[in-house]
Amino acid sequence: MKSRLVWIGSFIWLAATLLLRADGQIILRDGSWPRILLLFAISFAGVAVLVRRACEGARLRPEEWPAGAISILLPTLLLDPLSSAFFPAVFPNMAPEMAGVFGGWMIVCCAGGLVGAVIRRPRQVDGPPQSS
Repeated sequence: MKSRLVWIGSFIWLAATLLLRADGQIILRDGSWPRILLLFAISFAGVAVLVRRACEGARLRPEEWPAGAISILLPTLLLDPLSSAFFPAVFPNMAPEMAGVFGGWMIVCCAGGLVGAVIRRPRQVDGPPQSS
């Protein structure tokens, strides 16, 4: 476990939770499936990039990135099940029926972070392949 990244993940979780508590009804305002799919796709990609950047910033070797991703995502994985279970109390500004969408959204975010940690960039080739 990378304690610095757990702290970063905790800060991100707290900031996102406070933002949703204040203005979450703007993001999770209806059950329109195209809107939800767009939110999920953007979040998946965004968290993938965020985790890669955090692992690079922490100067982790690529083989350490999965552990780094787990460290960053751990606060979300541990705390958002409680946010989902007690959704009306945690997010009084959002419709209670959005709890399931919220829970799914958090799973998609965590999946994006894990994928971002394990997908490797293609290696640069220095020139055309040589034939023998």
